[in-house]
Amino acid sequence: MPQPVALGQAPDARHIAVLSREGKGPPVIWLGGFKSDMRSTKAEALDAWAEKAGRAFLRFDYSGHGESGGAFEDGTISQWLDDSLSVIESHVTSRPILVGSSMGGWIALLVARHLLQTSPDRAPLGLILIAPAVDFTERLMWDRFPEDIKRAIEESGVYHRPSTYSPDPYPITKRLIEDGRRHLLFGAPIQTGCPVHILQGMEDPDVPWSHALQLVEHLPGDSASLTLIKDGDHRLSRPEDLERLIGAIEAISRGKQGEP
Repeated sequence: MPQPVALGQAPDARHIAVLSREGKGPPVIWLGGFKSDMRSTKAEALDAWAEKAGRAFLRFDYSGHGESGGAFEDGTISQWLDDSLSVIESHVTSRPILVGSSMGGWIALLVARHLLQTSPDRAPLGLILIAPAVDFTERLMWDRFPEDIKRAIEESGVYHRPSTYSPDPYPITKRLIEDGRRHLLFGAPIQTGCPVHILQGMEDPDVPWSHALQLVEHLPGDSASLTLIKDGDHRLSRPEDLERLIGAIEAISRGKQGEP
């Protein structure tokens, strides 16, 4: 059963659902995607791997996601980043490996930067980023929206965007877009202080593989590798994709970098 973590004060108080598995080695922390949850295919596969390997594994739902409290449309990058940092601060005492999927890739980079500056003893040992949607509110949403959608967001405060992953549209709020601008990473070097391995499908309709190349260009000071999967989609949840993911985690755990 998830362990609730209470965050914030009224009227912004919220409960974050956390699943924590004890084990050896650097704790592996799952950071999910936009409107995803901690029981997704990849997260469940990592939990099964962690159980078999005896590894520590931590996953949770951002506020407004999955089993956590709050409304999704009230969420922002600032809030989801705060959720992530609070869970790490309450559950992790050593340097972890962060695994970020889609939006979670952006969150992972923000978490790494924050911990590197404020808590070096908990700064990550490595990052595994799956189709990392860095700066997606600006680069992959706002910059691509036609003028009528931008106008709708400005005037009504929200645009309900159709999704191929859900029968219900995703609410894209003005607050989300504006808050995202506080956390943009592209345009300056991104310091992580650890190896970074990116897994990117070349048939991803949501995060183009050129976006992953751009991220690599922003990691000049760190050991970074990029695995392009020619027939891979956005989710990268096929058995062969999960094998690559686990291999990348094990390689960083052994202190190695590159193709798993």
